[in-house]
Amino acid sequence: MTAMHDRTVLPPDEPEPLNRMVEAMRKAEGPATLVGPDDVKWELPPEAYRVLREVLEAMADGLAITVVPQHTRLTTQEAADMLGISRPTLVKLLSDGEMPYEQRGRHRRVLLTDVLSYQGRARVERKKHLDSLVTEAAEYDLYNSTATPRSTR
Repeated sequence: MTAMHDRTVLPPDEPEPLNRMVEAMRKAEGPATLVGPDDVKWELPPEAYRVLREVLEAMADGLAITVVPQHTRLTTQEAADMLGISRPTLVKLLSDGEMPYEQRGRHRRVLLTDVLSYQGRARVERKKHLDSLVTEAAEYDLYNSTATPRSTR
């Protein structure tokens, strides 16, 4: 088996053929088949078909796509970039045990699956806190408040 590397693919300049393909895929029912250049046919598992459709939808919307295998180990900078936080903040999360990591010498590595898992947990936690704030604001009738905000200067 050959090693799979990160690969980013830019959307085509003309998205209309992709738009037509995505629309047809949305209407299609039953198993999907992939036909190779040599006319060999393979039935696609439903998961592979779903991922292919999502990739084509994103590209039709003008988005670039990066394919990364799940077992990928990320540097602390890559993981921080993915989470939208600074590298020192990520290192603190690692030190606090929020996410597992391995350390070889001075370099920490984080599994992509662990970063995605943390991202999901953080999203749930943020939603819970926001819901709590909304409830509290409603309890104190803050949505109907006529108070003028003070200047922060």
